[in-house]
Amino acid sequence: MLNLLTDRTYRNLFAAQVIALLGTGLATVALGLLAYDLAGEGAAMVLGTVFTIKMIAYVGVAPIAGAFADRVNRRALLVSLDLVRAGAALCLPFVTEVWQVYVLIFLLQSASAGFTPTFQATIPDVLPDEARYTRALSLSRLAYDLENIVSPTLAALLLAVMSYNALFFGTVAGFAASALLVFSVILPSPKATEPRGIYDRTTRGIRIYLATPRLRGLLALNLAAAAAGAMVLVNSVVLVRSALGLPESALAWTMFAFGAGSMLAALTLPRLLDHIADRPVMLAGGALMVASLLGFAGVILALGLSWPVLLGAWGLVGLGYAAVLTPSGRLLRRSAHPEDRPAVFAAQFALSHACWLCTYPLSGWLLTRFGPVVAMVALAALGAAGIALALRLWPAEEAESVLHTHSNLPLDHPHLNGQRQHSHALVIDDLHPKWGSQF
Repeated sequence: MLNLLTDRTYRNLFAAQVIALLGTGLATVALGLLAYDLAGEGAAMVLGTVFTIKMIAYVGVAPIAGAFADRVNRRALLVSLDLVRAGAALCLPFVTEVWQVYVLIFLLQSASAGFTPTFQATIPDVLPDEARYTRALSLSRLAYDLENIVSPTLAALLLAVMSYNALFFGTVAGFAASALLVFSVILPSPKATEPRGIYDRTTRGIRIYLATPRLRGLLALNLAAAAAGAMVLVNSVVLVRSALGLPESALAWTMFAFGAGSMLAALTLPRLLDHIADRPVMLAGGALMVASLLGFAGVILALGLSWPVLLGAWGLVGLGYAAVLTPSGRLLRRSAHPEDRPAVFAAQFALSHACWLCTYPLSGWLLTRFGPVVAMVALAALGAAGIALALRLWPAEEAESVLHTHSNLPLDHPHLNGQRQHSHALVIDDLHPKWGSQF
């Protein structure tokens, strides 16, 4: 896997991702302390609003940014968005009102909504070989999981010698370093698509996504991952600190268990996906998440809540979570032409975060209103519904080449080569506006 880093372009992009993630992690810690400084006991409401703004930006801005990503130089776009993020972070230490935090977070997260899917869509152009791209996806998953461990540790060390406001300058440095690393390489910029209207461009990625059976299945699995993931990310603090009465360090170890499971999957998946198709691996990951939540709920009913069982359950949920999410880039790469990839990756970014926008508040409400057993059973049921939808929407057998007939093109069109019926890998585009055998 690490031999990918011999490719200078990918190495610099991966380093940019890791450094920007570390900076983002520092900002997460600093934001909590800033919210407490500004709002006191109302800090939870401030942070809840901040996360809602983040999700709204991701869902609303990503498709718009993806629609225009192929119209500008990709390197210039990524560097510009990194600089916008750095500028927003630079202003955060100087805010004096809560509304200023909301404005800056919306600006920062809107830039991230443009940056992240465009960055993700660039990697398959840099690494066109699917086996190498699969290993890049695993490295990216590892980077996210390691950030969840390293950033809080680094923040704790820095807070011992400086105020929390200084952490925002670490965030600025992270985004600035990311911009420099992206600027240092030449990125492929696929040819632009045909001129289109604003509505057509903005919705193109989502239309391609929803017209492709494997991507409809991916969306259903995103719902399953969001249901199980929300149980972990939203409710762990209540289970550990309130229900079990354990210290803050126990919460860190609990989240580490989830991350460790995810990292184990990321290390295992490249070789596994060399021999097994994406669909069974991702469905098995979803089933593991559901089974882990149901099993943990059963243990609580029989024996009560215990920390060792919580660690084991969260490790298994993390394993299934990464098994669902890590291969998703392969499906997106396979389902779009290079010029459409930014729009399709942006659609995945927006639609997957729309799932989180639903499951975040649902998870917290279920635990608060009914307790952990009902919360886990309900979220497991939602995850199972997502798996059932994926089974229905994503056919088990996918032909590499689809025989189809074109009635929508003149016989002398270059695509037909003089024959209305032909066979090739089917990708939704202007010539193939739907999934089928008759156009």
